[in-house]
Amino acid sequence: MHVDSEAIEDIDYEARRKRLLVRFTSGERYAYADVPGEVHRSFLDADSKGRFFHQHIDGRYRYERLRG
Repeated sequence: MHVDSEAIEDIDYEARRKRLLVRFTSGERYAYADVPGEVHRSFLDADSKGRFFHQHIDGRYRYERLRG
């Protein structure tokens, strides 16, 4: 889902796998593992997606950079 943010372009979520997918405006894509659904919903609702990402996601969940 496209979001209105200076740092983040898209946020998607695979509920069954609890996997959060984030595409940054730089084009880089990352997948974050074991992210609860409520974190995803709060991320979407946050006034500042970048601030929420740094406060509640970055450094808290395992991640991998996705290619392509």
